[in-house]
Amino acid sequence: MRLEGERIYLRYYTPEDAKELVDLNIRNKEFFQQFSMQYEDSFYTSEFQENKIIEQLKEMEEDKRYTFGIFLKENDRLIGDITLAQVVRKHVQSSILGYALDQQYNGKGLMTEAVRLVVKFAFEKLKLHRITAGVSPRNPGSARVLEKAGFQREGLARKNVKINGKWEDHIMFAILEDDL
Repeated sequence: MRLEGERIYLRYYTPEDAKELVDLNIRNKEFFQQFSMQYEDSFYTSEFQENKIIEQLKEMEEDKRYTFGIFLKENDRLIGDITLAQVVRKHVQSSILGYALDQQYNGKGLMTEAVRLVVKFAFEKLKLHRITAGVSPRNPGSARVLEKAGFQREGLARKNVKINGKWEDHIMFAILEDDL
């Protein structure tokens, strides 16, 4: 599966992407850890990433999670990832969006492009009704990404995510299939 954008494309990871995923995470370790959980040292190994990719592919087959690598079209470089997690079916038809982008590519509209591609995929292919996303108040750039992609701010989830040992609030956003 490949989703084409103007400057990027998204595709499911394969085990062969493990080393490049390790490189991305090592390059951005301090940056990513500002807004997400801290990982054990094993996270930064090809073996761990390969096993994680295999698990993600299994979760995709089970319609539970869809994880894509974000690649630059000009050179096929992996610059981030984007995930539709916790897919819920039946009367809900929803998912939670999460993403990370190599710090050197922030502020260039690439993540907004990736979010738009995944939202279109979620509504057109997966037939979801609603996608939610949470953003740290300390990360206004991420909030702008969601707003540019059509998400609406819905409220504040107090002490919603544990980051670096501390429970932090998250601003909650959502987009509905009718919003497109």
